[in-house]
This record gives sequence, C-alpha cells and structure tokens, in this order.
Amino acid sequence: MKVLCFGSLNLDHTYQVERFLKPGETRSASGYEIHAGGKGLNQAIALARAGAEVHMAGCVGPDGGWLLELLRSEGVRTQWVEEAAFPTGHAVIQVDGSGQNCILICAGANAAVSPEQAGRTLEHFSAGDVLLLQNEISENDCIARQAKARGMELWLNPSPVTAELLEGDAVKLADWLVLNELELAALTGTEDTAQGVSQFMERSPEKKLVLTLGREGSLFAGNGVLLRQAAFPVTAVDTTGAGDTYLGYFLASFLETGSPSAALKRAAKAAALAVTRSGAAEAIPRRRSFSDSGRRG
Repeated sequence: MKVLCFGSLNLDHTYQVERFLKPGETRSASGYEIHAGGKGLNQAIALARAGAEVHMAGCVGPDGGWLLELLRSEGVRTQWVEEAAFPTGHAVIQVDGSGQNCILICAGANAAVSPEQAGRTLEHFSAGDVLLLQNEISENDCIARQAKARGMELWLNPSPVTAELLEGDAVKLADWLVLNELELAALTGTEDTAQGVSQFMERSPEKKLVLTLGREGSLFAGNGVLLRQAAFPVTAVDTTGAGDTYLGYFLASFLETGSPSAALKRAAKAAALAVTRSGAAEAIPRRRSFSDSGRRG
C-alpha cells in the first residue's frame, strides 16, 4: 500500500522571540534559522520516519532543490514533485519563550499545482492506496475527486481551515479527517469540543475523526467508537511541527496495525518528542525511538 502526500513544500524562516509582535511593533529576534517545512513535506517525512512507503507530490520553485534532496534522503519518492516558475513557498514563524508559535505563509509554487499535474500523478496510483491532503496547495478539490474516482482512501488535514475548503469536495469526499480543536469548531460550528465530536459522529457516521487536543491529548471517533489518548508530559521547546508529526505517525501506525488505539499512543509519543526539539521536519523523531510497534494480524 502506497501513501501519496500531495501537499506543500516550504522554506521556514524561524525567529526566536520573547513574545509575539503586536501590530505596529518592532523588536529584535534572539535567534534565526532556516528550516525545511510545509505541512506536506513535514507529514511526508513523518510518514517515512514512521515506516510507511511515501510518495510526495507538489511544486517547488528553482530554489527548492534542497527540499527534494532532503525528502529523498528520508526515503520519500519525489518523482511527482514538479518545478514551477515561482519561488518555493515559504513561511515566517515566530517562536516565543514557551515554545508556542505563530506562522505567516506565502504560497509561492504551492499555488501552481494544476488539474493536469493531478492527473499525471494520480494515474500511477490505484484502489487501496492512500491520498493525504492538507490545505496549503491549489486544486485540492480536483485532486480529491480524481483520487476517489480511482478508489483511493482520502485522509484530509484541513489546515489552514478556510470557508472555501469547508464548502468544497475534499471535506465531503474525505474518509478520514485529522483536526485540531479550532478546525473541529470551524467544521461543526461549535467551540464545545465534546459537542463538536458528538455532532461529527452523528452527521458523518461514514467518516473517521482524529482530533488533537494539545496538552489534553487526542482522540479517535469512528464506527460508533470513541477512544481517548492522554498526552505525554514534556517541556516544549518548539511546537511548530507537532501536528504534522502526530498525523504522520498515526497514519503510518494505523496502516501497519489496523488499531486506532495503537496509532493514538504512538502518535502521541512522537509528537511529545518532536516538541522538545527546534524546527519542524528536523524535529520529527525516527521509528527506532518507539518500542510499541505491533503489526497487523
């Protein structure tokens, strides 16, 4: 079974700050680094480090070659990443003293994904394969429709959440939704998490939900079952890639074991390790960090 991560590839410009800037304010950063990023790239690396067979699709600019080299060094297949005549997408990230972040994204080449590229890519995948989408590239709805027509299983991480995404085909066609609390509120219209989960289960009984809750842990809802997983307590340094790490490990573990509870636990461990390190892709732990790796059957 192959996983196709059709998503963003970014250059992350990360600034260490005492606190987030206010409108009109100018302050000095205490540190600056450039990291590989983009939710697509981060999740592809997390999947690969968790042991899945991963194919990356998307667009970079002429300045994005080192991102492809990084992916290949992690075992991710990159033949479906195309070069666009735009700079590679990038993000400006502030990380404060407690490890929290705020992120400004410029789409760049991520907005150059076309229906034609989707067709060229998806013709190499078939029923039983998995498509993973986020919301940092163009043509998500088109990609989702083509993938479902081929019988692929669709996992969607609707981040950043937008009205256009929520009204589009990707959400409607998704078999799995991987969300945080804010995204669940946008999807269900309520900020009460318990009520939102209940509404999701009632309205979309055919879909499965994975919900991350920060320090409150995470949960799985699907097939009439609700499972909870506590967070592993750590001292956070940088939370930038925590959600992407969690998703990659959950998906890889579920494909391997078929067990939502095992996937919840392993993903929680991976995310806990990731936030103790700086960066996004660089902070994702490798599978050998875990000892709970059962196999399906």
